[in-house]
Order: sequence, then C-alpha cells, then structure tokens
Amino acid sequence: MDSFSCFKAYDVRGRIPDQLNEDIAYRIGRAYAAFLQPKTVVVGYDIRLSSQSICGALSNGLMDSGVNVFNIGLCGTEEIYFATSHLEVDGGIAVTASHNPKDYNGMKFVREDSKPISADTGLNVIKLLAERNVFAVGAQRGSVQSVDVKADYVKHLLGYVDVKALKPLKVVCNAGNGGAGRIIDLLEPHLPFKFTKVFHQPDGDFPNGVPNPLLEENRQPTVDALLKENADVGIAWDGDFDRCFLFDEKGRFIEGYYIVGLLAESFLKKNPGSNIIHDPRLVWNTQAVVKEFGGNAVQCKSGHAFIKEMMRKVDAVYGGEMSAHHYFRDFFYCDSGMVPWLLVLELICQSGKTLSQLVEECIARFPASGEINRTVSDARTVIDKVLTHYMPAALDIDYTDGVSVSFADWRFNLRMSNTEPVIRLNVESRGNIRLMQQKTAELLALMGGTPAH
Repeated sequence: MDSFSCFKAYDVRGRIPDQLNEDIAYRIGRAYAAFLQPKTVVVGYDIRLSSQSICGALSNGLMDSGVNVFNIGLCGTEEIYFATSHLEVDGGIAVTASHNPKDYNGMKFVREDSKPISADTGLNVIKLLAERNVFAVGAQRGSVQSVDVKADYVKHLLGYVDVKALKPLKVVCNAGNGGAGRIIDLLEPHLPFKFTKVFHQPDGDFPNGVPNPLLEENRQPTVDALLKENADVGIAWDGDFDRCFLFDEKGRFIEGYYIVGLLAESFLKKNPGSNIIHDPRLVWNTQAVVKEFGGNAVQCKSGHAFIKEMMRKVDAVYGGEMSAHHYFRDFFYCDSGMVPWLLVLELICQSGKTLSQLVEECIARFPASGEINRTVSDARTVIDKVLTHYMPAALDIDYTDGVSVSFADWRFNLRMSNTEPVIRLNVESRGNIRLMQQKTAELLALMGGTPAH
C-alpha cells in the first residue's frame, strides 16, 4: 500500500513527482468520487508548470467514476469556490500549491455549497480510498466540458463596493507571477483606479521567487514601485490569490490583524448588529472595533475549516484571521483575496483618509508583535514551562487555540504547529509599545529555540 504523505489536515500538498504525480492525482479523483458520489464537479488549476497535467489526471479519475467535469481552466482557488456555488454543482477541486516551492503541487477540495472538505470531514476517507485503489467499475464514463465563469465572478466581486463612489487612486499591484494579474486585468475597465503592475504575468517558473508576500524579501518590489509611483496603496498576493497583503502610501506593510478591524468596520457600517468572527491569536483591536460599530465579536479557532463552520453556525457577515485570510458570507462563507482590497480601497475613498491614517490609531492603541515562529525540540514542554511562569498572575487563560494568557495591559497567544516542531507566538498590549516589546523579548528568552519561517 502506498503512503499518501501529500494529504495534510486541510488539503493535499506534495513534491512533484515523488509525493504527487498523475497516478496519485487519478486515484484522488476516483477516491473523491467514491466518497462524495457527485454528479458534476468543477475543476481548475493554478499557474504551476505541473498543474494542467495533474488536473487532467484528476479529471480522468472523476470521469472514470461516472462524474461529469466542468473545467474552468487557469484560476485562483476562490474561483473554484465561486463556480461550485454559482453553477450549483456537487463539488469543486482546485489544483494548487499556493505559496509552496515551485516543485510542489496540491489540491483543495469543497463539496456542495462550497463547504470545505478537511481531515475530519472526509479528507482522511478520501486518502484511505486513494491508498487502497479499489474502485467500482463505472457504469458510464463522465464527460468534460470547458466552462467560463470569469465574467460572472468579476460581476460578483464588483457587487461588494459602490463603484460610483470610488476615486482614481493610484494602486500598485504585485501578483508575484501568480494568478492574480488576470483578474486585475478583468476588473480594471470597471474601476477608476490607476494600476501599476509588478510581476504581473503568470509564470510557473517563478522568475522573481515563489509568490509569498509574508517573506520579507518578497515585499521590496511592491514597496519600491509604490514609492516610485507615489501610489496610494500597494497590494500583493500569494500564488492562488486566496490571501492579499496591503501596504500603505508610505510603503509600510500592514499586518493582517489591523486589516481584520478595517473590514469589520466596513461590514458593520453596511450590516449593523452583525456577527464578526476572529481568531484567538490577536483579538483586542478587533473586539474594540466591532464593539464601537455595534457588532458582536465571536472568537473561533484559526484555520479555514473552523472559521467557515462557525460563520455558518452564527451567520456571520465576515470573518478574518490575522494570517490574511478573509471570509465573507456573500462569498459562500469562503475566503477571497480579491474582496478585501476592494473594500479597503472603498473605505479610503469614502473616508478621505489614507490607509496609514485608517490603521494608525489601531496600531497605536493595540501594538502587536506579529507572529514569531520558533523551532523547539519539544513544543509541549516549552508551552508548559511558559504557562507555569505566567499563570499565577494571569487574569484570564483561554484554550480555544493553543493558549491565550491575558493580563490587564498585555496578552499573548502561544500555539503549536500541526505539522512541524514549531511554536507560534503573538503578543499585544494596550497602547504601550515598549511593554509589548519587553514582554515579547521576555517570552522568547523563556521559550528558547531557533527562528523559523
């Protein structure tokens, strides 16, 4: 029996060809069909060099199981989410490895209504079926047809903002040679913005590095273009553009945490009294903004499957993670890397403030460390050691995701990675940047270990 190590908690990701190849992709198609019993499934693929052949093998597996395939072609992950619900089919699979190295590929899976399939909702079953490789002979082979949903997708995106109220802002956009550029080109005729395009063309060779704006070295081209053009805002995406990252007019990278607050404000102005979901890593700014604009902040474990489930449960209009994943009720409770920047630019136009002015007050009120990752020999022991040190004086301890420890004027969250010997630290304070920095240094000294990405 093969060990399908490419199966992770939320998706499939592996190195080509030893961990993921056409044979494995075919078997995943058969296994997905056996698990879900769908009639029709949407597939699409990112800009990676192996994506088309992996998608072809996956499609053959689906069709050999009697499933009809709608192929939407080169796309971002969120276009699969959109197409699955918009076309009212039984499931969708995006062939993508997002921001992983260029010799990797992977898949993300949804079922009807774009509901995620993760380890505890079927992905483990799909893995077992693919490993076993025993499938019923299909009665009749399914068909494949190309379907273009881009025009409907773009129309949907434009529905989040009042296009007439937008102003001719100068916008630098960096697709990182991923898939985002094609959507910017389709949105551009409908918007008054003047776009300066960096690394715009899709290129699976990634001549300018893997598109991952969380890496410091990948941010500079966006900053350089922004300052040269004297632009109002900079936007950068990862490869499958389900996350977007924003830079203010000074070229400063804005932590995802503060964007959650901005988007919560945007939605609460349009939907007073709504529920807003946030993750437990950094919370005080989001809670303050949601309270100020008359909403209800609901904490949820980080990770897209948990957030989407909680959003459906409490019918939240918006959910945000500090990792730059933003989820929208009107986007089938899914995450999008296109909706957030449209809403932020709308806020800039409506408020007459720059992006730095919009976030400045929040950054000053709740300075945060950003996520710091440390490789340690035994994560559990390190967390226990930290807890023993801080527990006696803590006002509140919360175990929603890892452990969050709160005091009167500062708090921290410490959690283990699911996949590697890494612990992740986030620290914030109430208006005291020095205290935040001091406590961050204190915690890192206590934790030990070595820096990790």
